[in-house]
Amino acid sequence: MLRFFTSFILFGLLFSCQPTEKSSPKVTSPNILVIVADDLGFTDLGCYGSEIRTPNIDDLAKESIRLTSFCTGPTCSPTRGMLLTGVDAHKNGYGTMMDDWADNQLGLRGYEGYLNFDVVTFPRLLQDAGYHTSIAGKWHQGSPQKKEQWPFNRGFTRSFCLMPGGGGHFYDRQPFLPMIPISPYVQDSSFVETLPRDFYSSKNYADKAIEYIDESLQQDKPFFHFLTYTAPHWPLQVPDDYIDLYKGKYDEGYEKLAISRLENGKKAGVIPANTELPPLSPNVQLWSKLSKEEQQKSSKAMEIYAAMIERLDHHTGRVLQHLKDIGEYDNTLILFMADNGAEGNTIMGYMGTGEWVDTTFDVSLANMGRLNSYVEQGVGWAQVSSLPFKWYKAFATEGGIRAPAMIRYPKGALTANTITDQFISVQDLAPTFLELASVNHPQTDYKGRKILPMDGTSMLPWLTGKRETVHPKDKAHAWELYGRRGVRKGKWKAEWMEKPYASGAWELYDLSKDITQQQDLAKTHPEIMQELIKDWEQYEKNNNVTLPDRPTAYAKETIWRE
Repeated sequence: MLRFFTSFILFGLLFSCQPTEKSSPKVTSPNILVIVADDLGFTDLGCYGSEIRTPNIDDLAKESIRLTSFCTGPTCSPTRGMLLTGVDAHKNGYGTMMDDWADNQLGLRGYEGYLNFDVVTFPRLLQDAGYHTSIAGKWHQGSPQKKEQWPFNRGFTRSFCLMPGGGGHFYDRQPFLPMIPISPYVQDSSFVETLPRDFYSSKNYADKAIEYIDESLQQDKPFFHFLTYTAPHWPLQVPDDYIDLYKGKYDEGYEKLAISRLENGKKAGVIPANTELPPLSPNVQLWSKLSKEEQQKSSKAMEIYAAMIERLDHHTGRVLQHLKDIGEYDNTLILFMADNGAEGNTIMGYMGTGEWVDTTFDVSLANMGRLNSYVEQGVGWAQVSSLPFKWYKAFATEGGIRAPAMIRYPKGALTANTITDQFISVQDLAPTFLELASVNHPQTDYKGRKILPMDGTSMLPWLTGKRETVHPKDKAHAWELYGRRGVRKGKWKAEWMEKPYASGAWELYDLSKDITQQQDLAKTHPEIMQELIKDWEQYEKNNNVTLPDRPTAYAKETIWRE
């Protein structure tokens, strides 16, 4: 362990100097690569217990610090906004997502539904310090109609991005919601009019990552690259050559898969050994109760989902191998993460989407996963992906905000294949990257514009052994989206959710003994419950939280069973 800390300190000293006109930034500054998978569940990687083949990411995990208490926002836009700025979502523009406003949230500061200009992104600050900054993949931080919200105006030297939250994965730019006629892509300051016929999202995003990394080397600059896959976000699609990779693998249903996922997660060391299999949530129909056709379509959806993740892994491997080939692998901090819990929400009843899907796409079993298809993972499989946690994306439960993540530091700067349950927030990434690059955040003023200071905490003091934890053990961390609230302090987690998902009152869980959140302790530990409610009220005040006065998004689930 001493060697680990000493090596890391030496690494920090090596990269502590700011680039100057007379010195090469490549010599003085580390590269940074952040890879984000979209709607990937906690147990969807081999190194987290999955049956899905992810050899490249698994190899990365063997060289990394693997995190089991890495927390994001409940959905993608809030997570990405906090990642880019280190500022809480309720202040950076994502108090709610675009078009999901309740009436009492319309027009409020912090509820713009895009990354607002009260913040400065860390890529902008790295760019100012001499970095080549780039992004390939999903943006979802602004409107395609407003160029000031595009990546090239938020600190990215180069960009190739899908602007909204999702879309088809092939060249036809298939939309994912009826109000979007065609999925808009931008490159730098221009719209992309056409995509190549062989376009597949994960492949082409990786191609761009390699291109932009090479461009930084040609300019003799250190790079920050943001590789933001749209896989495995719906609509689920994969090239025909890979559509049968998992044929028949899931025919026995999600209850059977849950058993093996849980045991494999324990063996992998990412799930506590004493964890019992939680029951299916009440909105999951028993596999045996589905018709034969429903089972066929459901298992096929999971086959496609798994194939998408395997292809994501393949293309991630291409990028990592390229770094090795050009000699930059050991000079690059690499973070791999998911942006929230697995997607268990169905959007078929959302804003007329179900009728639109049926009349617009070929939804037959034979066409599932192909061009002009429209497929969701489904709530039963999403619960498996989220194991051992409760609920999934859009909830402030552990299933909504705990995500797989791993951090690899350059050679000699870490103990390989380390697993830690250290609590780390997505807000902590921006201050970590800035400190690693020896770049100061301007706090409250950026080039004459008033901005907000970061809320996150740099991980470097913890990583170098100067602190035992990233955050004080008695610090409260809170989340809110769509009125669903969560507060975590140490081993305790308090949550509020509307009926029928929960009781409609505050609930309390001891995560050290009950990671699946099955036993509500609010009545047996009222003093702790009140302490966490006060922590929530302080968070609510500090971050100008305005709870919605009516249900907004993700609020129309069907509850099947008592």
